[in-house]
Amino acid sequence: MISVVIPTHNSERALVPTLAALVPGVTGGILRDVILADGGSSDDTAAIADAAGCVFLPGLADLGTRLKQGAAQARGRWILFLHPYSLLEEGWVREVSSFLERAERRGAADLVAATFRLSVDGYGFRPRLGEAVAAARLAVTGRPRPGQGLLLSARHYERLGGHGPGAGAERRLIARIGLRRLHVLRASILLPEAIPAGKL
Repeated sequence: MISVVIPTHNSERALVPTLAALVPGVTGGILRDVILADGGSSDDTAAIADAAGCVFLPGLADLGTRLKQGAAQARGRWILFLHPYSLLEEGWVREVSSFLERAERRGAADLVAATFRLSVDGYGFRPRLGEAVAAARLAVTGRPRPGQGLLLSARHYERLGGHGPGAGAERRLIARIGLRRLHVLRASILLPEAIPAGKL
């Protein structure tokens, strides 16, 4: 089973559809808990967390520190890191379940990680170009776009040292995982064309 960790900061508007997209994980029996690692929200983020049954952790502004604190509260064997505007699309439960089953069966649960195929919200040329550029960057560097999702076992996360402090914490963790250990799932995650400022 997985725990989802989402860093938040005044994220109420983006958070509702993101949490709604996680409901199939509950009904599918793979989602154990959701932790919101908050950076001092002044809006209704805490109220949304309470209404949705999430664990709400008020914390420091530092993103890396909050992500590590959120991971420490996770009760699942696997941890999925998302952003408040990361919208998992249909089929993600089946794809994640298949990945977890294969990793466990091959004895690789503490060696591999996964991210989702990127889908950029919007119509026309620019969103499709953004998807193509992100896919090419991922293929060459092994680094997904922020918010694209990162799934790994809690033990693997601890072995890697977790997120360090600082704004580049997510990029540094992915770099430690390595290109050959990061698998791209067939399920998509929808991100806005422009990442909202100050929402983490």
